[in-house]
Amino acid sequence: RAERTLDRAFGQGFARILADQEQYMADFWSRSDIQVSNLDPTRTKRSNIEIQQAIRFNLFHVLQASGRADTTGVAAKGLTGQAYEGQYFWDTEIYLLPFLTYTSPRIAKNILMFRYRMLDQARARARDLNQKGAMFPWRTINGEEASAYYAAGTAQYHINADIMHALKKYVQATGDEDFLNEYGAEMLIETARLWSDLGFFSEEKEGKFCIHGVTGPDEYNTVVNNNTYTNLMAQENLQYAASVVETLQEQNPKVFAALVSKTGITMEEVKEWRIAAESMYIPYDEKQLIHPQDDAFLEKEVWDLQKTPSENFPLLLFYHPLVIYRYQVIKQADIVLAMFLFGQAFSPEQKKRNFDYYDPLTTGDSSLSSCIQSIVASEIGYPDLATEYARAALLMDLADIGGNVKDGCHIASMGGTWMVMVYGLAGMRDFDGILTFKPRRLPAQPARIRFPLTYRGQIFDIDMGPEGAKYSLREGKGFMIRHEEEEIHLSPEAPVAIRPIVTWSSC
Repeated sequence: RAERTLDRAFGQGFARILADQEQYMADFWSRSDIQVSNLDPTRTKRSNIEIQQAIRFNLFHVLQASGRADTTGVAAKGLTGQAYEGQYFWDTEIYLLPFLTYTSPRIAKNILMFRYRMLDQARARARDLNQKGAMFPWRTINGEEASAYYAAGTAQYHINADIMHALKKYVQATGDEDFLNEYGAEMLIETARLWSDLGFFSEEKEGKFCIHGVTGPDEYNTVVNNNTYTNLMAQENLQYAASVVETLQEQNPKVFAALVSKTGITMEEVKEWRIAAESMYIPYDEKQLIHPQDDAFLEKEVWDLQKTPSENFPLLLFYHPLVIYRYQVIKQADIVLAMFLFGQAFSPEQKKRNFDYYDPLTTGDSSLSSCIQSIVASEIGYPDLATEYARAALLMDLADIGGNVKDGCHIASMGGTWMVMVYGLAGMRDFDGILTFKPRRLPAQPARIRFPLTYRGQIFDIDMGPEGAKYSLREGKGFMIRHEEEEIHLSPEAPVAIRPIVTWSSC
């Protein structure tokens, strides 16, 4: 491949390559750039120029890492280092695909196609684990599982649902039903089969569908029963798979017949998925009025992070896993990540109580955590804490916050930069396939953020400043978005809408 690339380069000449690169980057920034201005340096602890530089630095690295993802995945360190041996994780689907789906959907599609190409290996992996369906590898290069420690690797079954969650968001944002029918539906069927086989209806939980022996995003609590994040993810996976198969049976019999031939799917299976999803056990503690991270988490002793020497972080480098596993201590956002991805499943009061309980227990030992903590802190009304976490995500590599940038940049955290700006500052959510914006701002603050989004093949621009939120259709036939609870129809005839932004003091 390198030789072919060099041959093409010699044939084109430097001037042509330079011109093509300039156009490629101009196109990228036109649909991807985030511009900030008038930020308060006393809050951000950095100048506006430094913040702007960091945003573009991070977005460029995500592009560089994913631009050739048509036949490969996105390595955890991108092209910047050899840590993790260049392997691919769930980072891609949860932290990078949101940015790529709404700015470079072609690349997002390529990454999902890369996952599809390893489906046969995922089926074989499920057989290795005595399960039906398919089990995608936790870490891989060629589709084979490369995890060395099962408790913090293979046990993270949520990788299956993470990929299907990214598929769902991609299809909703692009309308690419052809990809869903040709490739996505098959992945949905096999991943749903695994969840249906992995879980069981528990008499002790009043007949609820339970999933035991799994690890959630938090790798400081492993091989647990009913991890809330995993159960919510599995529930969505089962529901989406059932919905897609039912729709194909009713509306596209030719594609449905091909799926039956390829997978042997039956509508009886689909019915079982529906029942499992509807009966999914979601842990909730009536005494503390919070969602336990898993069945046993609240029974453990709380780790005193305040008394832990600062030089003893990250904990996994200084304490044996068996020590860490005995405590309520969290490596990275778990329940908090669930509240971001499935915000509609939690009331505002539950979100605040959950965050107040889990945030003090979170070490931040993973670079994946701060962006999610920032987004949820912003949503529940903690602007100062949201800014603190946003700064950590934004400057993870430029300021070497983790002290390990020598091993390569943290590509997922770089993707998290876009998430902080769009989901955090701009308050965007996309739970039902309709883009909803609920931005918040501090009183008397002149801060401004501008960015474009690609939605259903159309591009629109968002400009949020002191005068309000401005939504402008740049190209396309138009579509509907929401600002707070109001539906706004952007069209060539009415391409611009301006709405007020709620201030924190009036929330």
